[in-house]
Amino acid sequence: MQPCPWGKVKWEDGRVITIGQLARYVGVSIKTIRVYHDKGLLPEPDRDASGYRRYGANDAIDLIKIRTLAEAGVPLARIRDLRTATDEELQQALREIDKELTDHIRGLQATRGRLRELAAGQLAPLPTEVGAHLANLARWRFTPRWVDLQRDLWILVFATYPDRAVTLFHEQAETLANPALRQHFLDYDHAHDLDPDDPRINDLARRIAEATRERYGPDEPPELDAASEIPALIQGTVNASSPAWQRLDMLIRAQLDT
Repeated sequence: MQPCPWGKVKWEDGRVITIGQLARYVGVSIKTIRVYHDKGLLPEPDRDASGYRRYGANDAIDLIKIRTLAEAGVPLARIRDLRTATDEELQQALREIDKELTDHIRGLQATRGRLRELAAGQLAPLPTEVGAHLANLARWRFTPRWVDLQRDLWILVFATYPDRAVTLFHEQAETLANPALRQHFLDYDHAHDLDPDDPRINDLARRIAEATRERYGPDEPPELDAASEIPALIQGTVNASSPAWQRLDMLIRAQLDT
């Protein structure tokens, strides 16, 4: 067995190694140790007759504990507080930290799963009923462009408004289940390539505004949080894909505001 590397030096207080040696043994930098001194996590020993600060086994053990907690993501202020905790308080704190780490790991695993879905071309899983609804859109002769746009927009809504998305989805699904109302959306879809000044745009805007008033009366249709930028982002995405759709949106809003 090799002799302890500290054994050749004898100090009455057991402090025999320099800060550089301590850093190497524990696997941290000298700068890190000095930060721990400054933060009050690791007491700084007095200098010896030669002007060096010497550290012992207890310092090394304390430093290993600090390093382990810090690497686990525990804030330094919390680590400092644990130095004065009772054994019971320390055990309770460690259990809490363990739970936090477990929750964090689960979150990372969920993120990893989403990244793998993204790599496979699946931006986010949608509820089964949304998939069935998208299949209905194709069966009802909506264009593939419209179906793809609807899928992407529902991904955005479900990702940002999980609590409201189901209600909003059911509202739209109910609307499209009505053949007369569905025709307005079909006409909206097929207006994509029209000239913005085409008179059919004005007629379609009038019909959609009238159908909206008839369905909701003085009440507002269900919407996302008005304070959020998501509704504007969604409508902006729709409008950006077609000048005709942009004009439709403008005309519908103007007629509903009158």
